[in-house]
Amino acid sequence: MELHEPNPLKSEPRKKKRNKKKIILYIVGVLLALGLAVFFFINAYVNKSLPQLEGTIELPNLQQEVTVITDENGVPHIKAENEHDLFMAQGYIQAQDRMFQMEMSRRQASGTLSEVVGEAAVDQDKYFRTLGLRRAAEESYDIYAEESKQVLQWFADGVNTYINEAKEDNSLPVEFTLMGSEPAEWTAIDSLTIGKYMAFDLGGHWERQAFNYYALHNFDEEKAYELFPSYPETKPTIINEAEVDVASSFEHAVIPHAFNGSNNWVVSGDKTKSGMPLLADDPHLGLATPSIWYQMNLETDEMNVGGVIFAGVPGIILGHNQHVAWGVTNTGPDVQQLYIEKRNPDNPNEFLFEDEWEQADVIDEPIKVKDGDTIDYQVVETRHGPIVSEFAEESGKDTVMSLRWTALDPTTELQAILKMNKAKNWNEFEKGLENFLAPAQNFVFAAKDGTIAYKANGNIPIYENGDDALLPLSGWEEENIWQGYIPFDELPTVVNPDKGFIATANNKVVGEQYPYHISNVWAQPYRYERIAEVLAANDNLTVDDMQDLQMDQTNLQAREFVPMFMKVLEGADISDTESEALTLLEEWDYKDDVRYAQPLIFHTWMDEVEAVLYDDEIPENMMDLFGSRGQTTDELLRKAANGGNSVWIEENGGLKEVLHISLTNTIKQLASSFGDDLSAWEWGDYHQVQFYHPLSDVSPVLAFFFNREDSIPVGGSSVTPMAASYDESTGEVDHGASWRFVIDTNDMALGYHIVGPGQSGHFKSEWYHDQMDDWVEGNYHETNIASSEGEELKLVPTE
Repeated sequence: MELHEPNPLKSEPRKKKRNKKKIILYIVGVLLALGLAVFFFINAYVNKSLPQLEGTIELPNLQQEVTVITDENGVPHIKAENEHDLFMAQGYIQAQDRMFQMEMSRRQASGTLSEVVGEAAVDQDKYFRTLGLRRAAEESYDIYAEESKQVLQWFADGVNTYINEAKEDNSLPVEFTLMGSEPAEWTAIDSLTIGKYMAFDLGGHWERQAFNYYALHNFDEEKAYELFPSYPETKPTIINEAEVDVASSFEHAVIPHAFNGSNNWVVSGDKTKSGMPLLADDPHLGLATPSIWYQMNLETDEMNVGGVIFAGVPGIILGHNQHVAWGVTNTGPDVQQLYIEKRNPDNPNEFLFEDEWEQADVIDEPIKVKDGDTIDYQVVETRHGPIVSEFAEESGKDTVMSLRWTALDPTTELQAILKMNKAKNWNEFEKGLENFLAPAQNFVFAAKDGTIAYKANGNIPIYENGDDALLPLSGWEEENIWQGYIPFDELPTVVNPDKGFIATANNKVVGEQYPYHISNVWAQPYRYERIAEVLAANDNLTVDDMQDLQMDQTNLQAREFVPMFMKVLEGADISDTESEALTLLEEWDYKDDVRYAQPLIFHTWMDEVEAVLYDDEIPENMMDLFGSRGQTTDELLRKAANGGNSVWIEENGGLKEVLHISLTNTIKQLASSFGDDLSAWEWGDYHQVQFYHPLSDVSPVLAFFFNREDSIPVGGSSVTPMAASYDESTGEVDHGASWRFVIDTNDMALGYHIVGPGQSGHFKSEWYHDQMDDWVEGNYHETNIASSEGEELKLVPTE
């Protein structure tokens, strides 16, 4: 056997390989350790901003100890010995959970987003500076009673205590770090400005006036009038002396979502199993993270009230106490009026009124821009209101449009809320409503004494002729100035009606016999009709029935139009696939069920009908101004189906041709997206909800942390009681029931709620997205304002 000595030339590479491997392992180990360290540091930093729910916190200026119990659904129950401590604690607790949302809300409403966002927000800031929501809030503050001003200040003191602590402890929510900003001091004006923004979000129809003006300038008279929300009896005259370019003037205007509305109803004890009134409310607003609402319970020896409030505002705006319950929908009155203004060619700040040039107010509104120069922006206000037609366009035009709007008046909604929170009966509650002026709302009411009631409440302008509210008016004529508001005692009111229930769903609330004009623009009637249909048919109603009705997916629009479409298309030369689609629709039970193909076919078909009618003639930048056009389209279809002549339909070949072309387009579009097998199509494949965080579209990384991983298929639509309006281009459900609430006044302490997507604004909280599935499935949580269990926090005076 021959032995060989080791070859040093061969062993050296092995040593180098082993050393290299050790180095790589070392580097990997170091990187892993650094990664873990960074992870734990970031995690600890993020967790540091979670709300403190247990233990003790010292609050400067607190007078006595306050107890805050956070229940299993993340609802804080605040019990204080006096109102000073109650509202200070409310401000502190809201800020702990929703400070970033509060900051963004006041900036959006005040027109100061550019300070933290940069140039991308300039047009939006210009628009809100032009409207002047913050200026209106400042004027409103001046007319508040001292008691209400105290509440606003106590609340602000609580918010500022949190802000100061969080800055000192470096525990502000991570969103502030990502934005590179910190919140400034909170003020009473900030809370009132957020309230004014809610009035903005619920609209007032100026955009429809602008669209009608555009229509009369661009189409034959008969064709234009067909697009009006109601065919004008007197055919209002258009101002031909000068023309405003509506399309370009309002191109960057921020238009509230057309679907911002609500459902509410109240049922007499004569129709309920408990023998006491039932009340239900579900406001329809934007769906996002965090929720627009924050659920709370506020208690002192003199008051115990629970429900929801906008983050950044004191009190409880919707909910119940131990005596009464209430809810709202948007009345939708004509509370905004555009005026055509003639500018003095020799002085751009003077405008004609009754044959004389009148000086307008010029307001400096400098806009600070992150990483940019401050913009020297000015707002011009005539006697009617701000010039809104040139906020983002060339200024100095001889003819412009100004806006008169009730929400720009000094108003006292918080004062009303504080009175409503303490009301013990209808008389006291209605007295509180005298202070609730803008936005005008449909209030439904129930009390433990058995009373049910309704009032369309707020400042609603008096028009001698309701057709005047269809178009801009000449601003130089005194006869066009509003003649005051409908007297409070003459606002639409119902108490204990014989039929045993009252329901509203943004539908027309008065008949022709009512002496005042309310609105030309109402929501499509289908949600109201379904609600009334269910309530009228049952005399043994329960809480479960109310919850089921809020989740009801019955589509009465389809119930009306599908048979009509079938009849019109009889004998049409349609393809086999189109025939299969019609067969499916014939077999439909008219429920917008997430598992069905029929809702997908029907809603897409209705969208394609509008595309056939309007796309070639109405530019895209005008479609946002064409608010509530679904109601217009429905009327055109009814008119044609009943033998009437519609210019828009006839110019597109008649009703049969319109329906056939739109059906063909529908099937092509859906087959392209979901395949050729119609039986496999499902509404939920398209119609889904996510509740996006405002920073989630900045990057996929932020979306991963701030959004739920997957969107959730959801039933319902914009025309069903289960409100779920969506973006037609994506199917994303972005508007709907932002809060669902039901109460049986047989037990005034117990309410049933859904706050989608959850209570918390902190993405590490267990209550951040815990109600998303509940929102889709209709799983309500109980909240008891008489007793609560959960994590207990003590707020105590500083020693």
